[in-house]
Parts: sequence; structure tokens; C-alpha cells
Amino acid sequence: MSKVKYYYDQETLSYRKIEGKKGKKVRNFLVFLLASFLFGMIGLFTLLNTGLVNTPKELSTSRELKQYELQFALLNKKMEQMEEVLTDIEDRDNNIYRLYFEASPIPEEQRRAGFGGVNRYQALEGFDNSKTVINTTRKLEVLQKQMVVQSKSLDEIAKLAENKEKLLATIPAIQPVNNKALKRMASGFGWRTDPFTKARKMHWGMDFSAPKGTPVYATGDGVVKRSDNRAAGYGNHIRIEHGFGYESLYAHLSKYNVRKGQKVKRGDLIGFVGSTGRSQAPHVHYEVFKDGQRINPLNFYYGSLTPAEYEELLHVASQENQSLD
Repeated sequence: MSKVKYYYDQETLSYRKIEGKKGKKVRNFLVFLLASFLFGMIGLFTLLNTGLVNTPKELSTSRELKQYELQFALLNKKMEQMEEVLTDIEDRDNNIYRLYFEASPIPEEQRRAGFGGVNRYQALEGFDNSKTVINTTRKLEVLQKQMVVQSKSLDEIAKLAENKEKLLATIPAIQPVNNKALKRMASGFGWRTDPFTKARKMHWGMDFSAPKGTPVYATGDGVVKRSDNRAAGYGNHIRIEHGFGYESLYAHLSKYNVRKGQKVKRGDLIGFVGSTGRSQAPHVHYEVFKDGQRINPLNFYYGSLTPAEYEELLHVASQENQSLD
């Protein structure tokens, strides 16, 4: 119920009711509405500019930013896990693989090298989350570089492994005559008595005494370099080029089973024991060369002898006796 207002009339000495003008009421109401609207607009403008109230677009953008921040956090976590795995691979690469194949380890500064020069991340600056984006991008690029270095290292290791496999297959590693067919190991590498002059002379190979016609085998993979009797003293002989600087020679054969240029594998039958050339009795004179220099074949029989057989061969070969050629 609206209040009724009165005023005191001095002429009539009585209270009279105040009658409001209709136009004034309307004007007062309009002023109130205008003032309310202005104050409302000022309040809304203030709220929008103080960040206390966000528009739907701002709310959507804020949600997207939070989602991106979460994605960056997950990405950094995954990269940390990848770095741990890569560190383990690098450790095995340096301390196992490269060590086994006698390759120099990759220096740590080469694996961890960053990117110098101009600012690579200038385009990522000036945003609210620039620091996070730049750090993640930098970490990702360093990780990519480490993986490239490691990939190249593993390619090198694979090549070294392939070469190692070939080397192990080509090194002369067995006796040229089967142990069961041997009469005896007549003479070893070193100073021996010449059977014809009786003078002490350097014997550059090993003589394996066996009956004429006994099979002679290739001691390693390779290519037949010679198969003829045109070398003084050797008679019918075969030379095999194994690669990696290794060659082997088989002399005083009765006949050949291979020809020049033929590829052979370790254990292939290449000829037969004889006594051709400068020879006193049926045997095969066997020599091994490394980079053109004769070396003791005794060091290469790991592929065909037991420890006991090798010990016996070592004992016989060390004795100064008379050679057969």
C-alpha cells in the first residue's frame, strides 16, 4: 500500500493531502529507468574488462588453451620416456656393440649437441604459452638429432657386423689335411734343416705328411689366385686369396680340383697330396700370408682342432727337425 503524504495549510489551520502530478511521476520513472540502465551498462562494462565475466567465445578459447597445455604436458612426458630408452640404447651402443667391433665410441658432446646460430624459435614468441611451446619444440628437435646420430651408428655397426662375419669366414682357420688322414706333422714354421743341403734354413710354412692322393681342403672362403706349377720349388700348387689381406698356399700337390678365378668355401676340396717340385716325400706344404708377409699358420687352427690336438700340434711344430722341402 502506497504511503499518503500531507502538508500543513496555515491559512486553514489544517492538514491537506499532497496530490502528485501525473507528468512528474512519469518523468521521475523515466529518470529512474535511465539511471538504472546507465549504471547497469557501467557495471557490465566493468565486469567484462576486469575478467570476472567471460564471453562464450572466451570460455571456448580458454578450454582450448587448457586442452593444449594438457597435450603439451603429455607430449613432454612421452619425450622423457623416449629419452630414457634412447639413453639405454646409446649406452649399449658405446659399451657393447662398438666395443665388440673395435669401433670408437661416439662422444657424448656429439650425441647431445644442440642447435647454434640464429634464433630458430622466433615465430613461437609473443604468446601466452610461448615458453612451454619453445621448450617442447627444442626438446623434440634435440631428440630427433640424437635419433639420427644413433641410427647412423647402428648402420655402421650393421656394416661392421657384416664385415666381421665375412672376416671370420675368410680367415684360414682349419688344417688343409684332415687330421685322420695325417701320418704326422713333419715340420713347423721356423728354422729347420734343409733336406737337400742339410743347412739351417727358414721354413716359411708347415709340412703335413700324408699318403699321395689324400684330399687337400681350402682353409677359408676365397678366390683361387693361382693353380699351376710355375713357381720354383712348389711344384703343383694353389694360392687362394681370402680378402682382408689374407692368402693361403698349398704346394707339392699331385693334382688340382679347382681352377684360377674359382670361388671356394672353407672345407672345399681343392687338390690332392703329392710330392711334386722340391719335395722329399708326399706331403702338403702350407703357408699363410697377411698383407704379403708370411705368418705362422699354427695361429689359425681354431676351427678344426680340439684343445688337446692343438696342444700336441704346438709341441711337434716347435721342434727343430728336418723339413720335407
